[in-house]
Amino acid sequence: MTKPITLQSLQECMAEGLDAGRVDDPTARRLWWAALETIQAEVLLADGEAPAGVWIAAPLPALYDPGLLETMQGWVWTPDELHWTTGQKGALLPPERFSGSTEGKTQAKPPYQRLSLLESDGLDPLLIVITAELQVALALHGESDQRQLLMRCDPETLSTLLAMLDQRLQDQAAEEAMGLRRAMSALGRLQSSELFAQRFWPGLAERLACMAPSLTLQTLRTVDDANDEDNNKEDAADAELSLLEAITHEVRTPLATIRTLIRSLLRRKDLPAVALDRLQQIDSECTEQIDRFGLIFHAAEMQRQPPAPGGLARTDLGRMIQELSPGWQQQLQRRDITLVLDISPNLPPVLSDPGRLEPMLGGLIDRSSRSLPAGAQLQLQLRPAGARLKLHLRSQLIDRGSTSQEEESTSELGPVLSWNPSTGSLQLSQGATRRLLASLGGRLIQQRDQGLTVFFPVA
Repeated sequence: MTKPITLQSLQECMAEGLDAGRVDDPTARRLWWAALETIQAEVLLADGEAPAGVWIAAPLPALYDPGLLETMQGWVWTPDELHWTTGQKGALLPPERFSGSTEGKTQAKPPYQRLSLLESDGLDPLLIVITAELQVALALHGESDQRQLLMRCDPETLSTLLAMLDQRLQDQAAEEAMGLRRAMSALGRLQSSELFAQRFWPGLAERLACMAPSLTLQTLRTVDDANDEDNNKEDAADAELSLLEAITHEVRTPLATIRTLIRSLLRRKDLPAVALDRLQQIDSECTEQIDRFGLIFHAAEMQRQPPAPGGLARTDLGRMIQELSPGWQQQLQRRDITLVLDISPNLPPVLSDPGRLEPMLGGLIDRSSRSLPAGAQLQLQLRPAGARLKLHLRSQLIDRGSTSQEEESTSELGPVLSWNPSTGSLQLSQGATRRLLASLGGRLIQQRDQGLTVFFPVA
């Protein structure tokens, strides 16, 4: 009798001929997340377009980029405890863009097929990606304190893995085995990824170096030389930025997972209204914090290495604000703050980066409303101003003294963050906000008690 194929046996196949791992589980998990980001951002999306292909994962979805979920067919083995979130063949992930609204959009096909994970499969993560130009398998493997990240891209191992997967699907869900075969055939001839390893490991190391704080022990000494003192300050600032990048990454990762599972529940039709309302609040809060920490991460990266000039495109700023405003309204209503829009008609497009401008606008809303009391009103005006468009944010129902006090009580925490002791809130510093907006074509002007103004050049 043929031995049943388990996902654990696939991981053992990948580990054949390799030395045992030497790291603990938390370190291995960091390697795993860095590997997923490297595969998606630097390989699959390196040309800016998501390729067609196939992906197989366990015990949760490993691909999370919306573009990849639209263009690639997926099969995911998940625990039966998650079966109730999807129905018989639903998906844990929605097909729409993670940060966008689902209102008014037609539902596309589920981004992957869910299969039941067996107890003998274990819970170690697995991902296999097959496109016409990339074939790679990733997994975590090993006992406690002997964990390792496995990456195999040699044709022999991948052929064996695909044959084992085909047998597993034949035993568990024959129709899905046929679906995987059809998807593989549609890719045509596959090109070997012999040089992939030479790109993957350096890319992974660079991503880890940017994520992880550098902790070193140094002997205390008296510094008399001014140059040495400057170097020490630069080293300290660099360590702070590394720590900040690591913290923002560690915050965004679990929030993204929570949001993924919440959105799977929102697809159900049998939940009571009160449950849907609570889930939508959680989804909004997760999205708000993911975008917020994403801006902090980007500001830290920009502080370390300023971006090259250019890369701006025609952007319909007025339309973007109109489309994003319902989400902002919902965000502010949780704190009993009203958003009022005043946008001039027929405005020309501006020069900016629409992909990065969208979360930046949300950051400006957050910055302008963070210290407002319940019952306040936040006004957003967009007006032509010669060769620019003028975006103005200001609050009402708050006296000038309170506004001044709010500004005076904010403390700078290095070049990226500021902290308000009276509210306990962290936000981007004014300098970091100005640098981010400058990279998007905007010029920030902020005066006490007069709100916040940003000028964008007309395209």
